[in-house]
Amino acid sequence: MSVPRPEYPRPQFVREAWLNLNGPWDFSFDEPGFDRTITVPFAYQAALSGIGTDERHDRVWYRRAFALPEDWAGKRVLLHFGAVDYTCKVWVNGALAGGHTGGHAGFSLDVTEALRPGENVLTVLAEDDHADREMPRGKQYWGEKPRSIFYTPTSGIWQTVWLEPVSEDRLLSVRVTPDLAGRQVFFDYELSRPGLVLTAAAACPDGAAVSVRSDGEARGRLVLSLDRDGLDGGAFADQYAWSPEHPALFRTVYEVRAEAEVTDRVSGYFGLRSIAVADGKILLNGRPYYQKLLLDQGYWPDGLLTAPTDAAFVTDIEACKAMGFNGVRKHQKVEDPRFLYHADRLGLLVWGEMANAYVFSGRYVRRFTAEWMEVLERDYNHPCIVAWTPLNESWGVNEISSDPRQLHHCKALVELTKSLDATRLVMSNDGWEQTIPDVLGIHDYEAKADILRQRYASLESILAFRPADRAVFAPGCRYAGQPVMVTECGGISFRSQGDAWGYTDTKTPEEFLETYRQVVASLLSSELVQGFCYTQLTDVQQEQNGLLTFDRRPKFDFAAIREINEG
Repeated sequence: MSVPRPEYPRPQFVREAWLNLNGPWDFSFDEPGFDRTITVPFAYQAALSGIGTDERHDRVWYRRAFALPEDWAGKRVLLHFGAVDYTCKVWVNGALAGGHTGGHAGFSLDVTEALRPGENVLTVLAEDDHADREMPRGKQYWGEKPRSIFYTPTSGIWQTVWLEPVSEDRLLSVRVTPDLAGRQVFFDYELSRPGLVLTAAAACPDGAAVSVRSDGEARGRLVLSLDRDGLDGGAFADQYAWSPEHPALFRTVYEVRAEAEVTDRVSGYFGLRSIAVADGKILLNGRPYYQKLLLDQGYWPDGLLTAPTDAAFVTDIEACKAMGFNGVRKHQKVEDPRFLYHADRLGLLVWGEMANAYVFSGRYVRRFTAEWMEVLERDYNHPCIVAWTPLNESWGVNEISSDPRQLHHCKALVELTKSLDATRLVMSNDGWEQTIPDVLGIHDYEAKADILRQRYASLESILAFRPADRAVFAPGCRYAGQPVMVTECGGISFRSQGDAWGYTDTKTPEEFLETYRQVVASLLSSELVQGFCYTQLTDVQQEQNGLLTFDRRPKFDFAAIREINEG
């Protein structure tokens, strides 16, 4: 039997030896009876899991046996989980190895001491309270059946599980920060102990090779110069800068040495690019760049939040680019690193977003903040990510206009995000009631061209607009010269049936394309609007306003969409 999702799950930090634990596991609901079989990494609600039921179970159990390869002897063994929703405990051979809270970020456990020769048994308990609205859950609905803009929930393991042998003397982490203007890159690294030497080598897109090495510190920063003789600023940017039109990547190899022996070797990559705002414009690599994004919720019919194959990510990205979009806003989902890898190499801007909760409390704040920091750490090195969106449409902070705690929470998330990542744009509460965003993002599902043109003709009319009858800014917060983007728009449905819906209904392809043209052309004509995000890439269950069907069949000719997007 082939292993589902067999590809290496962590493409920016690759070691050669690893063991994929995807495939059939013993499984049970509620108690550890293990009377079923489930296919990992698909949640039990997904058809690809082999179970595919909408029954609500707040506790699910997993078990599988495994044996380590013989050549792993003498190594430490790490157990990695891509994501488990929502809390979990892990046992190896009956010994508690650890656990994790948070359904969207991965975690790792050193299970070396619990292992034994021959067969080992891994057991996982995942708990996911379906009614808990203080939990960061995104679009996973807490009611009985999916409805409106909310969909089937995901419980338990939903990304790859795998084992990895490592040396005691190894690289723990590396954080890569590009400096395009300085023609250099910074590697902030952590090694397992002092006295080790780290070498970071990069293969440049034009074939040049450069490297830098540490002096024995366990933690530090390496500065790698990328300046090349004979390359002026323009030529340097043309060859080396990453963009959707030119996704140049630098391949990297990190080697750790103890004395003269190489004890660890990790491969990865980085992109050299900058993102900033100035004079009401968004600048990519120092130049104004108009963002044409698609809202992408990352659901599939048979896998739900888990892509059925690695190739499914590529299919979505290539469809976006073929229709003339240069990026996606990953909506209410922290996406699989494999998607980000393909966006890096194929050239697609990504706005990273946290899955929101729906009820504010101190418990929610602690949960949300802890997991958001893990997400920022995990995805920092991806050049495709140009913006972070911690909150959307006042979800979780619905009383932000009257509750000072919620206002402070929103402000704090912006500052926290910037303290951990000063290289990207940060939104505050995308859509409305914003605090201190780098870009003023407005959600507007108006479909009439005359209204849209008037609304975005002046700054006064933009700031006076009340999306969803909410103010654009939260109390005490003011416009400070930010670029303006319409970060949700359109939502035009085609062939809605039964309970399916969209924001504006059309009956024929011609009617859809004309309505789409009115929306996009109106935004393109505004001198103030610096980009838009169209809702959405695909239909998702009952919500049928995608440019593709849920199973990724195009509803319209890609060339026709592209022609409209190009104005």
